[in-house]
Amino acid sequence: MSEEQKEMNRRDFVKTASTGATIGALSLGGFHPAAAKTEANSRINVAHIGIGIRGRTILDHILTHETRTPPTVDIVGVCDVYAKRRNEAVEKTGAKPYEYYGDILDRPDVDAVFVATPDHTHAQIALEAMRKGKDVYLEKPMTHTIAEALELRKTVHETGRVLQVGSQTTSNDNWHRAHEAIVKGMIGEMIMSQGSYHRNYETGAWNYDIDENAGPDKSGDDHINWELWLGPAPKVEYSGERYFRFRKFWDYSGGIATDLFFHVMAPLNIAWIEPQIPYKITGTGGIFVHHDGREVPDTYTMTAVYPKGHMLVLSSTMANDHHIQGTIRGHEGTVVITDSGKFEDSGNQTRVIAQKLFKDEFVKKWGNDVIEMPNQEREGHMDNFLRCMRTREKPVLDVDTALCAQVAITLGVESYQRGKVLYYDEKTDTISETPPVA
Repeated sequence: MSEEQKEMNRRDFVKTASTGATIGALSLGGFHPAAAKTEANSRINVAHIGIGIRGRTILDHILTHETRTPPTVDIVGVCDVYAKRRNEAVEKTGAKPYEYYGDILDRPDVDAVFVATPDHTHAQIALEAMRKGKDVYLEKPMTHTIAEALELRKTVHETGRVLQVGSQTTSNDNWHRAHEAIVKGMIGEMIMSQGSYHRNYETGAWNYDIDENAGPDKSGDDHINWELWLGPAPKVEYSGERYFRFRKFWDYSGGIATDLFFHVMAPLNIAWIEPQIPYKITGTGGIFVHHDGREVPDTYTMTAVYPKGHMLVLSSTMANDHHIQGTIRGHEGTVVITDSGKFEDSGNQTRVIAQKLFKDEFVKKWGNDVIEMPNQEREGHMDNFLRCMRTREKPVLDVDTALCAQVAITLGVESYQRGKVLYYDEKTDTISETPPVA
């Protein structure tokens, strides 16, 4: 592709995004056919799009695959709109640098991309990548909107691409042990899941350092392509606060819900008997401590009620780090996933505790009133993605499971913004403030 054609693609992308076009309109025509299975011993060519805080962590992990004997992965491209981050990644990997992600996707030798850009650009990059025959590791949250999530699911099924959503908690064994206990009937009828994700430090509240020397009017390492970074978001003047601390603003993130609760919602859908979408959702909270110009709440609680007769309660604050125990409650017993409440802390075991009313029955059936299930070492989340690229298996956090988490989280955000209880019709994928007719 000529440089003139590439520049036209960039302009078309920015123009389409600025019109507020639908996700479907961002498609680039027909799908590329799915590639043949990657041979078990062959190297996988990968590229990294987004080299911020999370993107660097992913890059460092994939580098361990590149340096193995024999190597299993080649990092062939790195992309970021901030020249400094891009150039640092080049120094680390020796890969070819890109400012515009579309130029990476045009490379026929790229087998997969790792996407760690801000939330609001996840969908457009992942969709275009799959339509160009790439597998995708997509950082959480999966998308910024429900419409994007639905389009992503459709595209995965149409193209046959492997898409792993990057919520690493889903690869922790405690969730899989919890699933085993629930499926066996150890807790009886599932009633309620509860958990929290609390923080109390500056970077935990997304107050990351701002590089005052960087910006769209700078040159060299300090240059940021602000127009490309905005993508489909509303066009506003450059702000270091918005660029470096994007999770504080609705245009680019859902705050606590999308940054923290996705790490709870996604694995809960694995622990339950099956992934599920709620029909009734509330999101409430406020800005009680961090009065720093942020739009998203620093304290937030979400509740969700599911058609199969159970509910979910999640709470979080950026101003106190005392957690609530993470549990799944049943009528006959309780699964304790983590005592700290922080679901990323998997611990050494998952406990099932009998309810007093059913203690005798429980002991007779399971041998004790407290069953300790040791958590086993599992395949790493990114390793699982790379293996599934070779086998074409469904990854741990596949698009269907991630969709259930994304819908719940996004509805919670919208409930908070509207100040209303919301109802979701899964058959029509519509949202209402009116309860469904029985």
